[in-house]
Amino acid sequence: MTTMTETTNAARFREFKMPDVGEGLTEAEILKWFVQPGDTVTDGQVVCEVETAKAAVELPIPFDGVVHELRFGEGTTVDVGQVIIVVDVAPGSGDAAPEPAPAAEAPAPAAEPEAEAEAPKGRTPVLVGYGVAESSTKRRARKGTEAAPPAAASAAIQGEMNGHGTGAVVPETRPLAKPPVRKLAKDLGIDLATVSPTGEGGVITREDVHAAATPAPAAEPVQAQIPAPASAPAPSSAPAVVASMGARETRIPVKGVRKAIAQAMVGSAFTAPHVTEFVTVDVTRTMKLVAELKEDKEMAGVRVNPLLIIAKALLVAIKRHPEVNAAWDEANQEIVQKHYVNLGIAAATPRGLIVPNIKDAHEQTLPQLAASLGELVSTARDGKTSPAAMAGGTVTITNVGVFGVDTGTPILNPGESAILAVGAIKLQPWVHKGKVKPRQVTTLALSFDHRLVDGELGSKVLADVAAILEQPKRLITWA
Repeated sequence: MTTMTETTNAARFREFKMPDVGEGLTEAEILKWFVQPGDTVTDGQVVCEVETAKAAVELPIPFDGVVHELRFGEGTTVDVGQVIIVVDVAPGSGDAAPEPAPAAEAPAPAAEPEAEAEAPKGRTPVLVGYGVAESSTKRRARKGTEAAPPAAASAAIQGEMNGHGTGAVVPETRPLAKPPVRKLAKDLGIDLATVSPTGEGGVITREDVHAAATPAPAAEPVQAQIPAPASAPAPSSAPAVVASMGARETRIPVKGVRKAIAQAMVGSAFTAPHVTEFVTVDVTRTMKLVAELKEDKEMAGVRVNPLLIIAKALLVAIKRHPEVNAAWDEANQEIVQKHYVNLGIAAATPRGLIVPNIKDAHEQTLPQLAASLGELVSTARDGKTSPAAMAGGTVTITNVGVFGVDTGTPILNPGESAILAVGAIKLQPWVHKGKVKPRQVTTLALSFDHRLVDGELGSKVLADVAAILEQPKRLITWA
């Protein structure tokens, strides 16, 4: 029979589960906690940042209260549906707190109080749904190891370190160190309690951790982890690397965005029969148009570059040949023609390659398209592209020319029919009006799915893009 205390506790403590922050994603890695046990939280406040296979996402809490427990530490990968935080929604009621539920695997220690930070203001958290069903994927417990709550595990380890045995719990004095230093120590496997601080006020510095990580001379070689440089980016973009003493090898964990990229590219390369065609084109007039548009009052406040004209040229080519804008439905054995264009732009970011897309790009004017491209690039650069922004693309542009290469053979973004690679624009000798003159020249490469795009159709699309870039006035006559 349920007692009054049990009923009260159930109403007092609420659990927040890892939601599905994307479309059908099954797990996410906790990058950073913005709260700690004892902190007061309000409905809608961002409590942590997680990284999925698509993007970094901030999670807001859906109720008010005081943080009672963080179930997982930073750097832990959690299945969708698992409880990540417990909140006391009726603090001060005097009821006994519930026992922390064991996780499938012993979680990493939660972030220290020094890592405490207020949720960023003026930003809208990205979240898709709450209260999702438990994930069907369960983690297998490690053999011979019983999962323990973070507090209990930490106390047991501290007792062992102080010579009291695993059963003894002693008061723990936390060393003083900033969050980045704690992260570095964690990556190197260094216990901060064993590090001698040299910073002001007894604060442990990066140099102290590096000194503690320097192996003592030994008769036999030992394994060591290479410390991250001082300018290393966030944990999500710089996973811990492990190298041999001779630095002949470096091993980087494959997870998050990089893991998703690998799976998507392998699936695309071995599912869709790729065909790639090339064309070299004189874009001198396009470059002149770009210069003129930069001085146009109608384009004030937006970024104008060759990619803008190339994107518009591809949209016009698709309008002239709509059959290229399609997808292959393997399950139903159908070709699905899209009557809209969600134009993807491949972007290299610290977290890896992502392909956000501009929704309904075919309906946008040139100034609107310029604004959309600028917003897409800045959001990707800041690492705040949402999963929704990367879903539903139909065709993609990848600008490899920014890296100084002529062109490449791009792999299709899964579910799309074509991808256009743009090479570097260079001054080259070119036959113009019967004479060899220096002209601005680039090479385009169009890869397409040969199941639904025949060679003729692919060739016509690529030829149209090239013709527009050679004579930009066709943007008016063809559009």
